[in-house]
Amino acid sequence: MTQAFAKPPRKNPLLRTPQMNLPPAARGRVALGLTAAAAEGRFVLQVCSECGAAQYPPREACHQCLSPALHWKEQSGAGELLTETTLSHSNDLYFRERLPWRLGMVRLDAGPSVMVHLHGEVDAAPARVRVAARLDRSGQAVLIGLPEKGSPQMADDPMMREMASDPKFRKVLVTDGKSPVGQAVVRALLDAGADHVWAGQAEPWKEPEGLAALAPSSKVTLVPLDVRDERSVQALASLIGAKVDIVINTAEHHRRAGLLQRRGTEVAHEEIEVNYLGLLRLAQALAPVLMARAADGATHATAWVNLLSIYALSNHPPDGTFSASKAAALSLAQGLRAELRGAGIRVLNVFPGPIDDDWNQNLPPPKVAPKALAGAIVKALKDGVEDLYPGDIAQDWLARWRDNPKVLERELAAGGS
Repeated sequence: MTQAFAKPPRKNPLLRTPQMNLPPAARGRVALGLTAAAAEGRFVLQVCSECGAAQYPPREACHQCLSPALHWKEQSGAGELLTETTLSHSNDLYFRERLPWRLGMVRLDAGPSVMVHLHGEVDAAPARVRVAARLDRSGQAVLIGLPEKGSPQMADDPMMREMASDPKFRKVLVTDGKSPVGQAVVRALLDAGADHVWAGQAEPWKEPEGLAALAPSSKVTLVPLDVRDERSVQALASLIGAKVDIVINTAEHHRRAGLLQRRGTEVAHEEIEVNYLGLLRLAQALAPVLMARAADGATHATAWVNLLSIYALSNHPPDGTFSASKAAALSLAQGLRAELRGAGIRVLNVFPGPIDDDWNQNLPPPKVAPKALAGAIVKALKDGVEDLYPGDIAQDWLARWRDNPKVLERELAAGGS
């Protein structure tokens, strides 16, 4: 059974902060299909359309019939551990710092045999295991052998914590604590064992419902933060930036209207100020410090979360300017992910469907409840994924967008949803 992860002692301020070493990240283009699925928490293999043979490692042609008709299909990961070894020495700097490291060979029920990292709770070979794909600190997919039935503490295994961003015992900044989503995220983080949560307030003179209930907690601090104001962002970064392990940007501005349904650019300007430029200000102020602390002990800086929208994938005409601002934020978030990847900081982009809040109150269900959205974000941090699509509408849009983006655009323009 995995030993429960204990809260580490406070860092000695006299000790230097170690530099981050990443695991080997070289992958061929074909193998990135495995990484793309792992970014959403899925384990896939190439399967030949001609003979049905599953492939591993990824390749250009079927190993059995040489057909190039290979398609990625989701797998259960069930298999049998054939043999194992424990790595006690490595010339690679990343693994040298984390020895001993357990490895094994698993024969999947789907056919191929794969080399996996082994969870500490997996029994000695031979044993039944479940293989899952996870993103390592370099952002590339690796395979992990998990027990079929793990203990409640299995997420505390050192290997699992390395490949996830569990908020347990970490300090988190939630940029907008006034919104229902922000407040729900704060509560979900506390339930997940976060050490401390800072909740931003853009306008302290306003007292939205629910905010006062968070203030009495000794683990929650309300801080002034207006992502539209460069000075406000810089002031907060200088105050707590060196302490933050996870940033969750829940700040957004949303006013339902199409491009031609209002005069002027005031609302669109505000959406860009908050949804796009606000993210840029936060990134420039806080991301460099996160990068510097990426190897800072057991509770190192680990993740950045962006609350985007499924409307970022294709413009939703009734929310025309909001969709555009979220599309811009998506492009910015992808650039941020690329720059943070070198330090092993995970960027999680969240694409919910309509949220059950004041600005969507006239929309019929289904809508994503703030509590459900917050729970999904915390689970995604624990699972170490990069992209999250909460809600039925988000899942439907994603499937249609992947099938044919142009068809989805036409459907939305014709009044579909």
